[in-house]
Amino acid sequence: MNYTLHQLQVFLKVTEKESITKAAEELFLTQPAVSIQLKNFQDQFSIPLTEVVGRKLYVTDFGWEIAEAAEKIIDQVYAINYKSLAYEGSLSGKLKISIVSTGKYVMPFFLSEFINTNTGVELYMDVTNKSKVVKSLERNEVDFALVSVLPEHLKINCIELMENSLYLVGSTKGKIKSKIDKKVFEQLPLIYREQGSATRAAMEGFIQKNKLPTARKIELTSNEAVKQAVMSGLGYSIMPLIGIKNELLNNDLRIIELAGLPMNTTWNLVWLSAKKLSPAASAFLEYIKLEKERIIMEQFNWFRTIG
Repeated sequence: MNYTLHQLQVFLKVTEKESITKAAEELFLTQPAVSIQLKNFQDQFSIPLTEVVGRKLYVTDFGWEIAEAAEKIIDQVYAINYKSLAYEGSLSGKLKISIVSTGKYVMPFFLSEFINTNTGVELYMDVTNKSKVVKSLERNEVDFALVSVLPEHLKINCIELMENSLYLVGSTKGKIKSKIDKKVFEQLPLIYREQGSATRAAMEGFIQKNKLPTARKIELTSNEAVKQAVMSGLGYSIMPLIGIKNELLNNDLRIIELAGLPMNTTWNLVWLSAKKLSPAASAFLEYIKLEKERIIMEQFNWFRTIG
């Protein structure tokens, strides 16, 4: 056996994505480069690690066992690097956070100073929908998760980070007035986020609670796609204020007043109660407790002037 750390990293990414193309994209390598590394790694085993059926790549049972071992080896290599930094007096370690998609407008502001100060800490932040965030937390794949709806089936600890306000918004080119009642609502073509999104759940809950009539429905799979669709005049949506600051200031979007809005929820930083936090994760938690109010005042004071 003469495999390299690079081959282990490539193989692990291929098993994670179950695709050479997607693994290449994640690793910033060409597809042929990944294929060559995968073949060189495979040649060291007499049992297949992967197989291709049709045009789809599948990982064999043996391949999954090797992937599990590869992950442990890579973690040990990282641990050596971290211990070296710690010995030099620097805080070190991996910090893994999973956040809901609209959380990308929030979480970086609570991370930047901490990461820039502690250069030995490696940040991994996954931006996805609510159901996948909860799943990664449940599987203990991350240190923290950022959610606006707390997962009731998990035993978690929680810090309230900041307020999340949702408004009905439309294009400035639209004919609907800036203040409407329920009757007008039935004329609005509504644009929804995909199933599994916390924003989608909040929007549907508001409509059901207030027994609002709904016109035709459009579904899009990201907050950015919804934003662009609303600006184009395709429809209207209930969106988090945090994600539309520039569009409101540039007069591309406008808030439409409707009784019961805005809806106010809370961004929560959560972690499993039984989680043994690493030194990096523990330090980040203390940083948040000490600095969150200052960060909110410095970075999100505009909420008061726009909202």
